[in-house]
Amino acid sequence: MNDFESRFFPAEDGLTLHARDYPARPDTRRLPLVCLPGLSRNVRDFHQLALLVSQDPVAPRRVIALDYRGRGLSGYDENAANYHVAVECRDVISVCTALGLARCLFAGTSRGGLILHVMAAVKPDLIAGAILNDIGPEIEADGLRDIRDYLSGRSVPEDFDAAADLLRDIHGASFPALSPADWRDMAEAIYAEKQDRLVPDYDPKLTEQLQAIDFSKPLPTLWPQFELLAKKPLLVVRGEHSRLFSERTLARMAAEVATVKTVAALGQGHAPLLHHATVFPSVQAFLAGF
Repeated sequence: MNDFESRFFPAEDGLTLHARDYPARPDTRRLPLVCLPGLSRNVRDFHQLALLVSQDPVAPRRVIALDYRGRGLSGYDENAANYHVAVECRDVISVCTALGLARCLFAGTSRGGLILHVMAAVKPDLIAGAILNDIGPEIEADGLRDIRDYLSGRSVPEDFDAAADLLRDIHGASFPALSPADWRDMAEAIYAEKQDRLVPDYDPKLTEQLQAIDFSKPLPTLWPQFELLAKKPLLVVRGEHSRLFSERTLARMAAEVATVKTVAALGQGHAPLLHHATVFPSVQAFLAGF
C-alpha cells in the first residue's frame, strides 16, 4: 500500500522491531503522532486512525505505529521475561531515536498507555503530549482477568468473516456502537494468515506473565509516574463499558490534574476505537493544539 512504509529497526539487544510510517499528505513540520497498541495488538489497530490524521485536509501530520517485540512483524523474543513494559518502553525510545524524533505526540492504547507512564519517568522530553486510550495509573483486576482468560482460551476461526463473528459474539455487549465493518476491521487487525490458517498475530509466550499474576493481591499502580506524565497535555479516553479502566480512576486523574481532558467513548468497552465517529473529533481537537 502507498499509504505507509513498513520500516525495521534494531532494539538495544538486536531484536528486530517493526513500525509503520505514514507520511503527512502534504508534508508538514507538525509534531508526529506515535501510536502504541495494547498488550497483544499491533500496528494494524491504528490504520484507520493513521489515515485520518496523516491525510487530514486541514492539518495533516506524520503517524508512526509500532509493533512491540513479539507482535505483528517484530521479532519474537526467546526470553518471555522481556515481554515487559520497561523493555518495551526502551524499544519505543530506540525506534524514535532511529527515526530522529526528539519530541512526539503519543497515542497509547492500554499497554501503550502504561509504557507512556514509564517513559514519563525515563525520557520525559520525548513526550510533547499524549492520548491515553482506556488506561490510567490504576487498572481493575476484573478487567485484567478478562483479558487473561480471553487470550488463554481463544479459538481459531476459519476465515476473517468467521473471526469477525467470533469477536462480535465475545465482545458485542461491550461494543454496541460498532458496525459490521468495524468488526471486520478488528478481525483483520488481530488475526494474521500464516501457513494457510488464521492465528492471533503475537507470540503465544506473551500470555505467560498474565498466567502468573496473583489476583488475590492488589495490582501495582503508577500514580507517581502519572504525576510526571500529567505535566504534559493529556487527553484520556475511557470506554463507556470498560472493565479495565474505571470511572473512579478517571475521576481521580481529572481531580488531581485540572488540565487533563477527558472523553467518553460511548457504546464501546476496552479498548475503544480512536477513529470511531464518537471519539475521533475529540482526538482531532486535541492534536490541533500542537
